[in-house]
Amino acid sequence: MKICVVGLGLIGGSICMALKRAGYNVDGYNRSQAPVQFALEHGVIDGVAEDFGVYDVTFVALPPKPTLDFILNTRFKSGAVVADICGVKKFIEDGVYAAKPDIKYVGTHPMAGKEVSGVENACADLFDSASMVVTRGLYTDESALSLIKLLTKDMGFKRIVECSADVHDRKIAYTSQLAHVVSNCYVNDREIDGCLGFTGGSFQDMTRIAGVDENVWAELYLNNADNLLTSVKNLHASLGKFIAALESAKDSGNSSVVRDNLSVGAQAYRNGKANNFTGDGISVTELK
Repeated sequence: MKICVVGLGLIGGSICMALKRAGYNVDGYNRSQAPVQFALEHGVIDGVAEDFGVYDVTFVALPPKPTLDFILNTRFKSGAVVADICGVKKFIEDGVYAAKPDIKYVGTHPMAGKEVSGVENACADLFDSASMVVTRGLYTDESALSLIKLLTKDMGFKRIVECSADVHDRKIAYTSQLAHVVSNCYVNDREIDGCLGFTGGSFQDMTRIAGVDENVWAELYLNNADNLLTSVKNLHASLGKFIAALESAKDSGNSSVVRDNLSVGAQAYRNGKANNFTGDGISVTELK
C-alpha cells in the first residue's frame, strides 16, 4: 500500500512517523521546501511525493481552504482513499461532495497536538493516548472507512470516535475552539505583565494555547462560525450570571449566592464526565 501525507507540519509529520513506526512506507509533500528537507534528513518520510496518482491513501494535513483546493485540483489514483485532518469537517465534506471527484473521501480529525508547531516538533507517539474522530457522510465508502480505521489503530490511537460532520463541528466548537478563544482573551489583560512568581498550574493551563497561529485559527473559526458563536454566547451568558452573583454577594456580604452559582458549574462538570460519548449518533471504539 502506497501512502502519502500532504502538509509536513506537526500533525502531518507525526502521522508520517506513527505510520513508519507501524511498518509502513510513507512519502511526503509540502508547499514549501524546508520542511521536506528536514523530513528527509531526519527520516520522517521515505521519499518526496511527485505524482499523487500513484498513492492508495493520501492524508491531507493542510488548513481548510488549502485542503479543499488540493483535493479538488489534484489528480489522484482512481478510487484512492483521501482523508483530510482538518479541525472543521462540514466545510470540507460539503465541498468534496459537491464536486464528486473520483476518490473515496473520509473526514478525520486527530485529537492531539502541542502548543508548538512544525515538523521539527513531530513525534511518533503523539497519538498514543488520543482519539481519532472519523466522520461519516452520505457518500462515505465503507471500505475506505475501514481502511482509515485500520491505519488509525496502527498509528497508536487510543480510540476511534465516529459521528457526522455536523456533530463534529458542534462538539469541536465547544471542546477546542472555545478553549482557544478563552485562553486568548484571558491573556489580553494588563495584569499579565509582571506575573513571574505569581503563577501556578492553573495559569499555565489557561494560557498554554493562547499563542497559537492566529492565521490558522481565524480560518477555522470562520469555517465553523455558527457553532462557535453559540458556544461563545453560552459562555458569555454564564459569565454574566457569575458577575451578577458576585456583585450581589459583595453588596450583601453573603457568599451563598456565589457558592450556588459555582455549584451549578461543578454539577454540570460531574454530569458531563459521567455521560461521555452519548447521543447524536456518536459511536466509540476503544483500541487499547
